[in-house]
Amino acid sequence: MSDSYLRLRNIVKSYDGISNAVDDINIDIAKGEFITFLGPSGSGKTTTLMMIAGFEDPTRGTIDLDGKDLTVQKPYQRNIGMVFQNYALFPHMTVAKNVAFPLRMRGAPRADIGRRVAEALELVGLSRFSERHPRELSGGQQQRVALARGLVFRPDVLLLDEPLGALDKNLREQMQVELKRIHREVGITMVYVTHDQTEAMTMSDRVAVFNQGRLEQVAPPLEVYGRPLTRFVGEFIGDSNFLQGRIEAGANGKLAIDGIGPVCAASELGAGAPAGPVHVLIRPERLRLIGKEPRPDLVATVQMRVEGTVNYGDSLLVMGQSGQIPLRVRIAGMESGDVREGRTISVGWCADDMHLIPGS
Repeated sequence: MSDSYLRLRNIVKSYDGISNAVDDINIDIAKGEFITFLGPSGSGKTTTLMMIAGFEDPTRGTIDLDGKDLTVQKPYQRNIGMVFQNYALFPHMTVAKNVAFPLRMRGAPRADIGRRVAEALELVGLSRFSERHPRELSGGQQQRVALARGLVFRPDVLLLDEPLGALDKNLREQMQVELKRIHREVGITMVYVTHDQTEAMTMSDRVAVFNQGRLEQVAPPLEVYGRPLTRFVGEFIGDSNFLQGRIEAGANGKLAIDGIGPVCAASELGAGAPAGPVHVLIRPERLRLIGKEPRPDLVATVQMRVEGTVNYGDSLLVMGQSGQIPLRVRIAGMESGDVREGRTISVGWCADDMHLIPGS
């Protein structure tokens, strides 16, 4: 990325000198970007965030911010804001004093502190709560105070470590909307850590998927979902059906899926379809329920015995088997008809419903 603002190069973190908790991470983050580090527990995402903040030192590698090497600076020398999951508010201070704290620590002029605190509280919608104490606020309001405190001193980058993890579902969704609004209004570079794929897909300009200390993919949310580079990414983000197949070599090669047989010519799968073994990803919503009308557009049809369903209201998730192949199908609610446990249904898919990942 040519307009890189925050740059991580060959970042390694080892605690024992034998294994790496973070293993050769390279990311370029643009100014004003909202990027999310996504991955399961222990994948290295929070450790990487802590190295950006300066709370952890890299074993190897460099972190540059606007062309300056951060790794030689102490945390308090970096103009970086931090929002934690547990809020970390001072219980004996009012909301206004909590938000003012970073300004006082930086020696901001007293005349500026009141104005900037008022601006920050207005930004997060808490102006009328300035004289309350944290114990008098809800969890969502406390998180807004923490966000105002992280923004009030106008940091170059705001780091957010699973900030919504302690909130219930409705509050979490409200705060997702609020965070995106604040990001648009302030235009600050935000690095967000979560294991919640919905948060990552909803809020991010790009998602960096971590697994066992390494980066699997960095891309916009729809690309990560629709065109994952690895099987791990395809399985970690969203529901998935993975079939095993092989593409024959040569101009007239076909894709054959184990347990189903040849389904289409490799030429129908787009340029660069690799010859050899492949993982075939089909998202549940891309499988089509087949009625009595012929569907010449489908490259494959299979019979699926329904073993269970989950009704989401607007859609029905159908789980079952086609021979030895487990399948998950998501059907629009109005199209679900008489689909129920124990029935056998016909499903199919088109060539462009499949995404291929080189296998082994």
